Amino acid sequence: MMIVIDHIVYGVPRLAQAVASFAGLTGVQPLRGGSHQGMGTANFLIGLGTGAYLEIIGPDPNQPQPTGGRWFGIDRLTAPRIVAWAIRTADIDGSVAAARAQGYDPGQPWAMSRRTDAGDVLQWRLTPPQVELAGGLVPFLIDWGSTPHPTSRELPQTRLTSWTAIHPAPELVQQPLAALGCQLDIGAGDRAGLTAVIEGNYGLVRLT
Repeated sequence: MMIVIDHIVYGVPRLAQAVASFAGLTGVQPLRGGSHQGMGTANFLIGLGTGAYLEIIGPDPNQPQPTGGRWFGIDRLTAPRIVAWAIRTADIDGSVAAARAQGYDPGQPWAMSRRTDAGDVLQWRLTPPQVELAGGLVPFLIDWGSTPHPTSRELPQTRLTSWTAIHPAPELVQQPLAALGCQLDIGAGDRAGLTAVIEGNYGLVRLT
């Protein structure tokens, strides 16, 4: 099964402010994706090249905070941070079974959707993001099924030039990554974290 990076999740405490900051740093204006009804979040998207994108996600001012809090620990954020990443598969059930056979359980897939401002409904299935597992270094799986991928919707474009991570014990992260069939360049560090270097109209920007 072909496994590729689908998107990087950039969690922010204040969505409008983060979008304006990103546009100022890169010279590229993110495109509003839409609201996740019932989840309390909304997002803006930026293409990263090679079929991947950056998702800037934060509280939706038009929705109340959901019971149990927003995904990705957004309610606890005090500054923007890369909180997770997703890898794409065309057979999420098969990918989950394969990972379990290799000793890692990514969780049971479930269906989600969001409506764009144009009224289009996007539907997909994903495994629950494991943001507490290794500081978000282990990705979740996503399967877009028959829904056209967000990068097919003429997103504003940047280029992902580097995708790396640090962790106090990199070897502990390699097993679940291998079970998922993906790779990540992980160096030793005093904490867990992900780093994306993005090339926009004003040069390189480092997001952590």
